[in-house]
Amino acid sequence: MAADESYPDDLHYHREHDWVRMDGDEALFGITWYAQDALGEVVYFEPPAVGSSVTAGNPYGELESVKAVSDVIAPLGGEVVDVNAGVQDSPDAVNRDPYGDGWLIRVRLDDPGSVATLMDAAAYRSYLESL
Repeated sequence: MAADESYPDDLHYHREHDWVRMDGDEALFGITWYAQDALGEVVYFEPPAVGSSVTAGNPYGELESVKAVSDVIAPLGGEVVDVNAGVQDSPDAVNRDPYGDGWLIRVRLDDPGSVATLMDAAAYRSYLESL
């Protein structure tokens, strides 16, 4: 069962429907409720390798649903320090809990201040209304 629509205020949002939860100079990345709803039931996550670099605005992995395969776009740049093995084992966690158990990767950010380039929840909700 999918989660109810929500966009938590403590997260930062990218126009490609990714979210960031800051934790010092590291951040968790995931996809928003809107993205998981558009994808449908997620059946596979292909993550980047731990130790690899991700670049803001570029794909870092793929989510496959019963409908399509979609690139996951990095909202910020840095080094991948962890991958959510739970999502690899149970990809539908992205649908059930996109902001909790459904996180995708943890990244040590090249520039933690770059989070200021992302939208807050209110700006992201306004952005969705413009689509």
